[in-house]
Amino acid sequence: QVQLVESGGGLVQAGGSLRLSCAASGSIFSINAMGWYRQAPGKQRELVATVTSDGMRNYADPVKGRFTISRDNAKNTVFLQMNSLEIEDTAVYYCNAVLKRFRFEGYGSYWGQGTQVTVSS
Repeated sequence: QVQLVESGGGLVQAGGSLRLSCAASGSIFSINAMGWYRQAPGKQRELVATVTSDGMRNYADPVKGRFTISRDNAKNTVFLQMNSLEIEDTAVYYCNAVLKRFRFEGYGSYWGQGTQVTVSS
């Protein structure tokens, strides 16, 4: 069984910063990409940022220059540093990992439960 546990969400004023963390645990053989997605009320879940095991990063246009994704491969943990937060960043943020549990299994996509980020004016 695989678990992804997020932490670090909360309430912050516009212009402020938050740092999200997500730790993957359980039966894990290897992790390919890890990333963050978000879902605002009434909207579909969207990509925020991803990082591969060799450090390749990808960001959604709305967060480029403000958010930074990083990863600790030894601890199966991914982070999202969010600076210059805007009201439009308010959403539930979900951690995602593309991993295989066993050597001869294919890669599957796993999700955390989500953490609320609320940006106020």
